[in-house]
Amino acid sequence: MPSIDFWYEFASNYSYLSAVRIEDLANRTGVTVRWRPFLLGPVFAAQGLSTSPFNIYPVKGRHMIRDMERQCAAMGRPFRLPDPFPQNGLTAARIALVAIDEGWGPAFTNAVYTVEFVDGRAISDKTVLVDIVTGLGRDPDAVFAAAETPDNKARLKVQTEEALRIGLFGAPTFVTGDGELFWGNDRLEQALHWARHGSLSGL
Repeated sequence: MPSIDFWYEFASNYSYLSAVRIEDLANRTGVTVRWRPFLLGPVFAAQGLSTSPFNIYPVKGRHMIRDMERQCAAMGRPFRLPDPFPQNGLTAARIALVAIDEGWGPAFTNAVYTVEFVDGRAISDKTVLVDIVTGLGRDPDAVFAAAETPDNKARLKVQTEEALRIGLFGAPTFVTGDGELFWGNDRLEQALHWARHGSLSGL
C-alpha cells in the first residue's frame, strides 16, 4: 500500500488542520500515514529565523489568524490562538513518539492540538499533558518516564535532523514514498493523490 510521511510540529497551527483531516482522507485514498513529529526551532534557525514567521511579519501573522478562523469555520471547528504563540511543544513531541510506538499517536496528537488551538491552553504545562494522557486511558507516570529517557530524547533530535536533511522548511509537510515533498495543509489532497498515482494527473 502506498504511504506518506506526515511531518508536523505541535506549535504549528496549520498542522492542527491537517492532523484533524489526514486519517479519514488517507483511508479513503488507500494510503497509509506515518506520523512524524519534529521541532521547527532548528529548522527556523537554519533559515536565520529566531521565531515563527507569523511573529516576525505582523501583517502575515494577522492574516494567519483570520485565515485559521475561516478554515476552522469551514470544518466546523473552533479556533483560538494560544498565548504565547508559538507554543513550546518539546515535551509533547517526545510523548508523541512514545504514543506512536504504542498505537495511540494520532489520538494524542489531535488531543494536544485541541487543547492548544481550541482551548488556548499551554501545551508546555505538564499538568495539561498529564490530563491529555490520562484522558486517553494511559498511565502518565509511565508515559512521561518513557518520553524522558535519553534514547527517546535522542530519537526526536534525530528525527528533526532528518527533517532538515530532506529539505523541510515548515509544517505541515507531507513526503511521499518516492520523496516528493508537499508543504502546507492545502496540499494534503495533492500529496495523497501523488502517493497513490505518482503524479497529479486526474486530480
